[in-house]
Amino acid sequence: MTHQVLQRRARAWPFVLLCLPAAAAAQTRLQPGLWEQTQQMKTGSGQMEAQMAQAQAQMAAMPPEQRKMVEQMMAQRGVGLGSAPASVRLCLSQAQTEGGEVPRADGRCTHQVSQRSGNRMHYSFQCSGNPPSSGEGDYTINSPTSYSTQMTVKTVVKGQPETIQMTQQGRFVSADCGALKPIQAPR
Repeated sequence: MTHQVLQRRARAWPFVLLCLPAAAAAQTRLQPGLWEQTQQMKTGSGQMEAQMAQAQAQMAAMPPEQRKMVEQMMAQRGVGLGSAPASVRLCLSQAQTEGGEVPRADGRCTHQVSQRSGNRMHYSFQCSGNPPSSGEGDYTINSPTSYSTQMTVKTVVKGQPETIQMTQQGRFVSADCGALKPIQAPR
């Protein structure tokens, strides 16, 4: 169960990556380096929140060797565990923050920016993965060391349509990513 929830969580990270190319055109650019992203989700069924809570409890109860294995799996994708329960650490390269070669959501997602104003943009996306998903959201670069995203995602969970309200906040931690490599989109 933990692995499945972590995979779902990993699928959410590329939504921020979808925003990076357009964000590069904004007046304020994010600093490259280590970032911590906190995410909150709300669904109509409550299933995803329950799975997330269960995964967090399982992670906390894991023996150190097993936790290290999970952390290594995440690190291979450029993601580390954050300091808060629903947070992750990401390394963003200079090219990613400037809109260079930004990893997309494994090629199965397309996005379109429909409105841009200053450091804010409104976007929509469609992903053909399993399960497929689509949605729209607003992305704001608050400063070179802070961003926030609010989005609505429509997908399928256990064969049933599900709408997810998601908010994310990112904060800059350090110019040095340590052992964490720049984030790579899930394959």
